[in-house]
Amino acid sequence: MKSKKKWLATGLSLVLAFSLAACSGGDKEKSSSEGGSGNEKVELNFWAFGATGYEDLVKEYEELNPNVTIKFKSSETAEHHDALFTALSAGSGAPDIAMLEVDQLDRFKAAQDRFNNLYDLGAKDVQDQYLEWKWDTAENVDGDFLIGLPTDIGPKALYYRTDLFEEAGLPTDPAEVEALISSPEAFKEAGIKLTEKTGKPFVDSIEMAYRALMDPATETYLNPDGELILDKEGSTVKKAYDYAVELHEAGIVGKYTMWSPEWASAVNTGDFAAELGAGWLKGYLEENAPDATGKFRVATLPTEFAANWGGSFISIPSETENAQEAYDFIEWLVSPENQLKSSQSHGLFPSAPSVYDMEEFTANEDQFFGGQVTAEVFAKAAKDINGVAYRGEKFFPIHQRVLDALSNVQNGGDPEKEWKAAVKDAKDLIAR
Repeated sequence: MKSKKKWLATGLSLVLAFSLAACSGGDKEKSSSEGGSGNEKVELNFWAFGATGYEDLVKEYEELNPNVTIKFKSSETAEHHDALFTALSAGSGAPDIAMLEVDQLDRFKAAQDRFNNLYDLGAKDVQDQYLEWKWDTAENVDGDFLIGLPTDIGPKALYYRTDLFEEAGLPTDPAEVEALISSPEAFKEAGIKLTEKTGKPFVDSIEMAYRALMDPATETYLNPDGELILDKEGSTVKKAYDYAVELHEAGIVGKYTMWSPEWASAVNTGDFAAELGAGWLKGYLEENAPDATGKFRVATLPTEFAANWGGSFISIPSETENAQEAYDFIEWLVSPENQLKSSQSHGLFPSAPSVYDMEEFTANEDQFFGGQVTAEVFAKAAKDINGVAYRGEKFFPIHQRVLDALSNVQNGGDPEKEWKAAVKDAKDLIAR
């Protein structure tokens, strides 16, 4: 979701050692395409986070299903997942319906016995409506348990300043920019030319340079068995690390920290040229960079950079006594038609590809981006994504240690020494 705190969070310290058996709740008959079960009154508690606009869709569903009442609560991302974990761990107090952010997903998947298997409630009937990689992310390793239905995604693209590209003698048309940066090497060469001509960094930070190859990786720091793999031969993490160092040594990487006041000011005034950002960043720019109106465009990244950053799923804890009614609602909530509504009202990028062909979606010109239909760029990016890597409980502390190493490199540290120190720290974290 588009929430600043969400992207700054370093993750929860969760211990997923649940012992109680799941209460499947999957034996109730589904009664109608709209949801609900006859005339019996049902009350559902729905916990969400961030700015989703789901409260409006909840009201719409209640009008369609007068026997269903849904109590909706939205919290900050960390607070939401913390409260949900506490309730699941205690065995009481969990809601009937709960959102799960993709970066938190693997931690909760490790406790799948505390959730209903949505395959038991009818999810296979709608599987073909969603991007395959997004759907697969919510499955267990065996592929026979689905913890949540897909909501939004965060396909990445290149946000770039046309004024700085023009000053550097580079093309500004999105299609021409896409051709210009068609590979990691071409991306670097374009950056060198821009920085030499303008004196400004091409990308904002070494973190974004690292994420260029890190985010697309289908294997990162850990495997599903919790074993450390970042130091294995051919590690994608090491490749991403080396690429970030390469861009830094080429002199095209800034020292901004995303979401900091200095970064926000630089976005507004054009003190760096490009950002590798997800679709949700579009809304932030529109709201917080008024002086940049008309100066940004969006282009598709090289296929090697194609990745997802963000997004969520909606689950049904096994504690509920109304599993089928809860499922009927969430199937309706994340339908292509309602994903279009969420996209239009709150910028949530759909995971249902049929939305990408809807006229209301493709005809939406973004004035902040000079009238460009940016949705088309992100739709193409979404289809280029291969999958999402396993993260696990200790992903975030290891990730932060690698980022610290790269920061040290920017401040004069030796890249290989910093890498070895980061690997040692990661091993120490795993050994605890």
